[in-house]
Amino acid sequence: MKIFFDLLPLLLFFGAYTWAGGHKELAAEWMTHYLGFMVSGGVVAAKEAPMLLSTVVMVCCGVVQIAVLKILRHKVDMMLWGTLIVGTVLGGVSLWLHSAIFFQWKPTVLYWLMSAGFLIAEVIMKRRVLHKMMGGQIDAPDGVWLKLGWAWAGFFAFMGILNLIVVYNFTEEQWVSFKVWGTSALMVVFMLAQGLYLSRHMPPVPDDAAKAK
Repeated sequence: MKIFFDLLPLLLFFGAYTWAGGHKELAAEWMTHYLGFMVSGGVVAAKEAPMLLSTVVMVCCGVVQIAVLKILRHKVDMMLWGTLIVGTVLGGVSLWLHSAIFFQWKPTVLYWLMSAGFLIAEVIMKRRVLHKMMGGQIDAPDGVWLKLGWAWAGFFAFMGILNLIVVYNFTEEQWVSFKVWGTSALMVVFMLAQGLYLSRHMPPVPDDAAKAK
């Protein structure tokens, strides 16, 4: 359920973009009527409606997510706050200026912020954030956590660059597909590689503990 909850804004973004792509005139008319105050000139063109509508849907979903967590008195992750703030700011600029490019920079900004976060917390301050994120149940030498910290920082830095490559060299539709499916697939592959690396560098189980099991 948590995975679905985390992926919900992305899935709704893709759904809204797909629907609006097939109903551009209707989406443009709806946005102009109800959200015209959010765009310069008050009119949304048909060709820009899919991206602008999906941007609004994604930001609204983020707001609802945080509201639900607050109502249920659950902790709101910093990542969720960061996604909402960056998405709202860049999405708002995209809406007002009728330009998707600002919102398309959102993943890069978030990736680079996370890269810097891992670099500072894991490599410089040695806070072992990854160890805490995994519930503190995985024991591994400090050198292993340090290498993983470098790996996460490098991975997010790379993802930020890759996003810009797709933004400036491919169509908007291709970028949307990459954002939803490509980045998700790369994240899964990276996490599997991390799990494999950890499994190979965990200390051996003591004989007594092994027999007890």
